[in-house]
Amino acid sequence: MSSVMWFRRDLRVRDNPALLAALSDGPVTCLFVIDPVIWSGAGAARRAWLAANVLSLAERIPLTIRYGDPLDVVPSVAGSDAVHIAAETTPYGHRRDAAVGELVDLVASGSPYAVGPGLIRNQTGDPYQVFTAFARAWREGGWPEPAVTPRSPDVVPADSSPDAVAMLEQAVADAPFELPTAGEDAAWRRWHAFRDNDLDDYQVERDRPDHDGTSRLSPYLHLGVLHPRSLLAELDPASTYATELAWREFYADVLWHEPSSAWADLKSALGEMRYDEPDDAIEAWRTGTTGYPIVDAGMRQLLATGWMHNRVRMITASFLTKDLHVWWPAGARHFLSLLIDGDVASNNHGWQWVAGTGTDASPYFRVFNPVTQGKQFDPDGSYVRRWVPELAHLPGAAAHEPWKSDTGYEGDYPLRIVDHADERVEALERYRSARA
Repeated sequence: MSSVMWFRRDLRVRDNPALLAALSDGPVTCLFVIDPVIWSGAGAARRAWLAANVLSLAERIPLTIRYGDPLDVVPSVAGSDAVHIAAETTPYGHRRDAAVGELVDLVASGSPYAVGPGLIRNQTGDPYQVFTAFARAWREGGWPEPAVTPRSPDVVPADSSPDAVAMLEQAVADAPFELPTAGEDAAWRRWHAFRDNDLDDYQVERDRPDHDGTSRLSPYLHLGVLHPRSLLAELDPASTYATELAWREFYADVLWHEPSSAWADLKSALGEMRYDEPDDAIEAWRTGTTGYPIVDAGMRQLLATGWMHNRVRMITASFLTKDLHVWWPAGARHFLSLLIDGDVASNNHGWQWVAGTGTDASPYFRVFNPVTQGKQFDPDGSYVRRWVPELAHLPGAAAHEPWKSDTGYEGDYPLRIVDHADERVEALERYRSARA
């Protein structure tokens, strides 16, 4: 017997139940399909990061790389062989797999999550609506141990399309900035460094964008270069870091049950909310020229690195939705076009948390003040000065309020495009009207 292992969001050899299941059938053809739907919808940074990790996997095992619609490519490679996969749970991935499953024998083992979306239910059999209750059940139910790593996998030689391989190589060459080191060895090195040096301080340091206190593992988790179950095997389930992994699993569960929430409000309480579409202001937000230093620093970090600190993601999202009164999908799309860790479930439901329209939403009256947030989480202004060189001359916390300094604008930093105090009042009035 033989089989096919179709890699998607599981670009690794270690702790890969689907690969083990495929190997149990005999010699395996390992396959990666460059899906034109996903490829064309990604920006240069996201394509480069995906390409780099696919090519890294191809250095570890023989990997057949093809370009085209999976409905055509997978059956042509598989023939009558079973095709093994890690279950996909996004709306597009689920639809695609259902269609491919009509043409081949598709066998799912595991998922990109420690506990597959849809598996955790309350006592009445319904999905959890609140994170705290979900996380409690998630911890109590537990998850499987990491799968064993095959030592000498029986993989048939690769039969890649040269054009497909060239697409990946060109994508890496066209990366708009220096990418993190790709591949599962790099991911494990990063995890071990974080675990050994920074995990104990994570609860405090994770909110400080001026410090390197986060794990930086989200790009690897996004593509399944390592699995959250592998990390949880080395963590206290009650730890803050495990809780952050639980948030990722919760949002995937929400999306599984409510696929329309990918691009629409999960909760309809604010269905009558009045939004604006201020083109110039949105462009200023995208380019980091709003005149609010912590907002601009975050947006410039995103443009320059394909990543943004999570605390600053919340601040910049609040600014777009509540200072500029823009419906959250506009911001979610921009983030997903650039973030190399961009995950539709976590990204879009995180946006809804800020906007007040999702599960466990931030209260509608919570409007992040970009100045006080900046002073609290970047107290010396070093994060701002790193990403906004026009303010490099301002010492300490003065970098958060250039309008209070006689020399605040000598570096040609832009003036504020709105007055936060006024827009907060406007946001609250719109929320009250919508709720009424």
